[in-house]
Amino acid sequence: QVQLVESGGGLVQAGGSLRLSCAASGRTFSNYAMGWFRQAPGKAREFVAAVTWSGGSTYYTDSVKGRFTISRDNARNTVYLQMNSLKPEDTAVYYCAANYAGFSATEAEYDYWGRGTQVTVSS
Repeated sequence: QVQLVESGGGLVQAGGSLRLSCAASGRTFSNYAMGWFRQAPGKAREFVAAVTWSGGSTYYTDSVKGRFTISRDNARNTVYLQMNSLKPEDTAVYYCAANYAGFSATEAEYDYWGRGTQVTVSS
């Protein structure tokens, strides 16, 4: 089992920044690729970003490229999502997830999920 707890969400004006954190406990964190997903009201959950177990490779959905940065600190068992130049359309509940099989943008391939943190961007 891997337990994931997100933090860092909140209310921010358009153009602002937030840094989300996801703290992991349980099994060896560095064995897992990590991802961030988000779900806006009335919409399906969607992929945002992923990082390999080592942190050496990252992948982003097109709508956040150049604005969001995913990173991880295996010594701290934590994955981060730095979000800059936020837009109202970024408003969603953000979830982190762990994938033992590896690097993926596919929700169904993730094994463990956090409960999410709300991000609200006002215009």
